[in-house]
Amino acid sequence: MKRFTHNTVIKLLCAAAATASLAACDRQEPDRTAGQKLDGAVAQMERKADEVKADARAAGQEVRQGAGTAVDAIADKTKDAAITTSINAELAKDSQLSALRVDVDTVNGNVTLRGTAPDPASRDRATAMAKSVDGVKAVDNQLNVNSKG
Repeated sequence: MKRFTHNTVIKLLCAAAATASLAACDRQEPDRTAGQKLDGAVAQMERKADEVKADARAAGQEVRQGAGTAVDAIADKTKDAAITTSINAELAKDSQLSALRVDVDTVNGNVTLRGTAPDPASRDRATAMAKSVDGVKAVDNQLNVNSKG
C-alpha cells in the first residue's frame, strides 16, 4: 500500500480542486478568458490549501495535547509506583510491620494501607511512615488491629 506524505496529499487535493474549478468555469462563465479561468482556479486552490493546512494544524494540536496527557499519566503512575516502593521499604524496616502484612496502594499521591497491624501503636506508626514519604498527599489507613500479632 502506497503511503502519501502530508505535502503530497495537499498537492493532490489542490490539483483536484483546480481541475474541478476549471471544468466548472467552462460551464458557468463562457465569457471569461482562459487566463481569468486559471486565475479563479488558482485562487480557489489556494483557499482549499489554506483550509487543509488549518485542518492539519488543528489535528496536529489535538495529537500534541493527547500525547501530553499520555505523558502526564505515565509520569503520575511512575510517581505513584515510587511512593508505594518507598512506603514498602519503610514498613519492611519495622519489626512489627512487614511489607507482607500491609498492602500499599497509591493513586495520584493518595495512599491506602490495607492488611493487619499487631497493635494500635503499629497501626499509627504505619500512617506516620507513609506520610513521611515525599509525594504523599493523604493516607487512608484501613489496617485492622490483630491482637494475635
